[in-house]
Amino acid sequence: MAESMAGSARRRSAVPEGSARALHEVYDTALLDLDGVVYAGGAALPHAVASLRAAREGGMRLAYVTNNANRTPVTVAEHLTRLGVPAVPEEVVTSAQAVARLIAAEVPAGAAVLCAGGEGLRTALVERGLRPVGSADEAPAAVVQGYGGPELPWGALTEAAIAVNRGVPWFASNLDATIPSGRGIAPGNGAAVEVVRIATGRTKEPRVGGKPRPPMHRESILRTGAERPLVIGDRLDTDIEGAHAGGVASLLVLTGVTDAAELLAARPEHRPTYVAADLRGLLTPQPGVERAGGGFRCGGWSASVGGSGLELSGDGHPVDGLRALCGAAWSAVDAGAPVAGERALARLAW
Repeated sequence: MAESMAGSARRRSAVPEGSARALHEVYDTALLDLDGVVYAGGAALPHAVASLRAAREGGMRLAYVTNNANRTPVTVAEHLTRLGVPAVPEEVVTSAQAVARLIAAEVPAGAAVLCAGGEGLRTALVERGLRPVGSADEAPAAVVQGYGGPELPWGALTEAAIAVNRGVPWFASNLDATIPSGRGIAPGNGAAVEVVRIATGRTKEPRVGGKPRPPMHRESILRTGAERPLVIGDRLDTDIEGAHAGGVASLLVLTGVTDAAELLAARPEHRPTYVAADLRGLLTPQPGVERAGGGFRCGGWSASVGGSGLELSGDGHPVDGLRALCGAAWSAVDAGAPVAGERALARLAW
């Protein structure tokens, strides 16, 4: 049985963990987020392609788990292949698939579902034997919202609001307020969900299939058969929280939404098992963080809490310094006394 299905949540460490072996040798399957991890704005991120190819050649299976419900698995696999990471549709898991399975368990086979989203969401509904429609007047058994890209028409949100106001069950692929793009941070599906919420006066959210909710993790395990999965992401509130909810290990890469300051302020459920600058972290051992006197040490760095906030001394790889700072900062957060870390991060040029 997969580690994720063991039933108990993974221990939430007070410091980033270490690994004497490269992560691609320890875990059998990488459950990779896409936006901000593998690519941004359609272009591969630095070191992503070479790292993933090396991890696969080393025996690790790759699966791409994305909250983006707009594109189909076929389209995503073709995109990855063009970037230089050969992939097949069966290796792609989307929040559209997770929410479609959720809806199919609640409505009759062949039921109409009002779809306020893109091609990926419509395809996932059809895969589950449901019939996507575009109007609240077509007697939908459910309403579902999913990221539809910049082309999502305002009229789709209008139809969704009308149906929800009529009492039709409401679902969403995910609640990500933003998504990374090649030009900066853009509105995500969560922003569109807020439009419907405001229009309907609802105080409760829709039922959600995507990260960090359990349906997405369940979908990933069902489709990949992973036994020792490693969740890899760039967001604390989706990728890392979803890994905690599933009871599996996680790797945060700092190539997307989350920056170093946000990592230092992370609550327990948002703390990754491992931290790396980018996907090269898959291919190397992970230095552990050790308590040292009144502070924490990693590599050649030592971190502690002083009168003016986090203090950092030593030298070495900047990521080791960040790991040591995580130990000091997370301990302060757990004690109810978060501290400033700007000066320490400036020393790491982060």
